[in-house]
Amino acid sequence: MDPRQHSAQPTLYELIGGAPTVAKLVDAFYRRVVQHPGLRPLFPEDITPVRNKQFRFLTQFFGGPRLYSEVYGPPMLRARHLPHPITPKRAEEWLECMAGALEEAGITGPLRDFIFERLTHTARHMVNTPDPQEPGPSAE
Repeated sequence: MDPRQHSAQPTLYELIGGAPTVAKLVDAFYRRVVQHPGLRPLFPEDITPVRNKQFRFLTQFFGGPRLYSEVYGPPMLRARHLPHPITPKRAEEWLECMAGALEEAGITGPLRDFIFERLTHTARHMVNTPDPQEPGPSAE
């Protein structure tokens, strides 16, 4: 048996409950995104393809089957997000939606903290556009 095929340590994917939990997380996340005024404009009207891609990505990201790479190739997240204006504010809004989704999906405690830390690093790495400058006070 190839040791790379099966590890004695369970994956994060297994620890959170596998595909059913990832599906709950993605569903809870996108319910928030489509209602968020700062994030909704970034997504197409029919969010189903994006939702399905996110399910594949998170499955793989959490150590489950390589569903994303099988269909789309290597994730290369930053390159794939470059066409979209990802500002620091939007990254934080994305994380707010994900925080609520983690809670709704029942991912709590140290697993939640570990996942959120990884996702925070990833979200901030996606930033490719500065936040618009707020107009300052006029000098009269």
